[in-house]
Amino acid sequence: MDQKLEPLFTPWKIGNCEIKNRIVMTSMGGTNLLGWMERNHFDKEGANFILEAAQNNAGLVLPGCQAVRNPMFGEWLYENDRMYRDLAEWMPKFHETGAKLFVQLTAGFGRSFTVSKMMEKLYTDPVLKILSKPIMDLDKITATASPAPNRWSDKVPSRALSVDEIREYVDAFAKTAKKLQDAGVDGVEIHAVHEGYLLDQFTLPYVNHRTDEYGGSFENRYRFAVEIVRAIKEKCGKDFPVSLRYSVVSKTKGFRQGALPGEDFTEAGRDMEESERAVRYLQDAGYDMLNCDNGTYDAWYWSHPPVYMPENCNLDEVEHIKNCVDIPVVCAGRLNPEDAADAVRDGKLDGAGFARPFLADREWVTKLIEDRPDEIRPCILCHNGCFNMAHYKGVPNDQKLSDSLHLARCAVNAETMQTNDHYISRTSRPRKVAVIGGGIGGMETARVLKLRGHEPVIYEKTDVLGGRFIPGSAESYKGKLRELLEWYRRQMESMEIEIHLNTEISDLSQFEDMPVIIATGSEPRELRGVPGHQKMIEACEFLSGAPVGQTVAVIGGGLTGSEIAYELALQGKNPVIIEMKDDLIAQTGVCLANSSYLREWFALHDVPVYLDTTLKEVKDDSIICNSEEAGEISIPCDSVVVSAGYIPAPLAPRSKNVYLVGDCRKVGNLRTVIWRAYETAMRI
Repeated sequence: MDQKLEPLFTPWKIGNCEIKNRIVMTSMGGTNLLGWMERNHFDKEGANFILEAAQNNAGLVLPGCQAVRNPMFGEWLYENDRMYRDLAEWMPKFHETGAKLFVQLTAGFGRSFTVSKMMEKLYTDPVLKILSKPIMDLDKITATASPAPNRWSDKVPSRALSVDEIREYVDAFAKTAKKLQDAGVDGVEIHAVHEGYLLDQFTLPYVNHRTDEYGGSFENRYRFAVEIVRAIKEKCGKDFPVSLRYSVVSKTKGFRQGALPGEDFTEAGRDMEESERAVRYLQDAGYDMLNCDNGTYDAWYWSHPPVYMPENCNLDEVEHIKNCVDIPVVCAGRLNPEDAADAVRDGKLDGAGFARPFLADREWVTKLIEDRPDEIRPCILCHNGCFNMAHYKGVPNDQKLSDSLHLARCAVNAETMQTNDHYISRTSRPRKVAVIGGGIGGMETARVLKLRGHEPVIYEKTDVLGGRFIPGSAESYKGKLRELLEWYRRQMESMEIEIHLNTEISDLSQFEDMPVIIATGSEPRELRGVPGHQKMIEACEFLSGAPVGQTVAVIGGGLTGSEIAYELALQGKNPVIIEMKDDLIAQTGVCLANSSYLREWFALHDVPVYLDTTLKEVKDDSIICNSEEAGEISIPCDSVVVSAGYIPAPLAPRSKNVYLVGDCRKVGNLRTVIWRAYETAMRI
């Protein structure tokens, strides 16, 4: 192990509970022990994931948060005795790893609940609203401190919780914690004064306008969280550890308005001055640890940092707040292990929180300990598999139901949290398999085929593996994507997969009856009907190094076009975005944490964005567009980069022995490429 990391592997205590090292696997929705958005039960898939993380040297493990009142069916978490018996039977197996387990409990989401189109219909249709209440009572699920707009939908506003309801929640926390303690769980974490969830909404002045004992003064706004820990301590004893998930500062300007790194703004939520007071108050109330980051759902990119956010984005604030308390403090949020180790060594931090890296590679901590960092499959901060709640103008949460019900999967690891469908089974008939195309889809197919016992052979027409992922990972801020590309290349080498570079295949007959995987990717959609189209630079050409001028028109404001515009701005150039839809990144599969960062960054930095605007002509020094609002307009520019999407480019159609994977089958994102490749390799 690199000596720099040694401070992360020293013991520490939370109250009287000793933790073997400083690695904390923080909670992720979907990695639940007691069910997620379904009837509560002991969840074997979640348990297996949690156990594997513990077996691979996580010191403290926190499963996905459990609502003390289930949003589905309205069940109280303490009511199901059978699942606690199942949990108690499993706990000795978990404790064999030497790790400790804290179960995270939440009062719910309040106005942050991710309302979908279906939920809007259930709420706005009088008949459906009555019929759906026993299953999904949106009035209860979205209730908050004071009447407030939902983060995702204007059609499902939040009402205020009554005092009786608050007291019912407090009682439920205590009863649930006692059930968990009796089952052998080492502690609980309260979720929390964090991320703009329900308990946090009570503390935030821009949400809480109550005039009773739960609003107004500082003490009243934090009363809900204080009553919870006191009730748990009374029920479970003072030595039962209770952690608090905590956002140091809200980084929020108001409803649906976040504050970007470095932005000068007026805090609408919790500022540092209040936070210094709050952590002492919460410590004195009985909390034994603070598990910290920043942000709210209105500034979601702090709590769920996309690739655009700086590394260690929350560390400075968390290190500062540790000076205000005597209890242990953990930091999470795009944390670099080396920097976390330095902070622990210097006494600035007690624990290092990591979440998504465990989705990408459950063995990553073990690989660090064994000095095998090059073998770690990196998280690329995409949110495509784990948290892809999409939101853009005119829609609430635009997410597939299967994704809503199955969070915490991983774009780069098809096996994560879906081992019933994705698992390696050795073949009884080893075969030689031709893989045409050495991009991510081709390499993932070859990797899984090799693990199963087949003999894959990759044929790549260029002199390097990677395909369109090479330009796709070229922007300056996409280091994690380049790490993934290198991981795949190393896998091909270490697995001794046969590779033929500079070999273009145009005729499949040479392979006779061999299975053939076509992974030839996609081609850019050309705008040949636009006069002057030949003057445009295709997105991948720009990303591969084609020069551009100072003022660059980017045609297409989807994710690719927006990321190109962001890169141009970082280079000191002047991008102008032209988008035919009524919002940027108006597409499914892109998490609001990612898309809101880019939209708000463009607004902050005065990047011109033309929505509802269609390109008509490209001239030498300008483009002519048609705007729904202004009619025909001329926009000066030196260069034009076009990002109009891609179309599949299969070498051959599917047939008996020919399989299509990746974008040559259907254009998608990295998740669809990797998962389809995995599934195809399992069918051979």
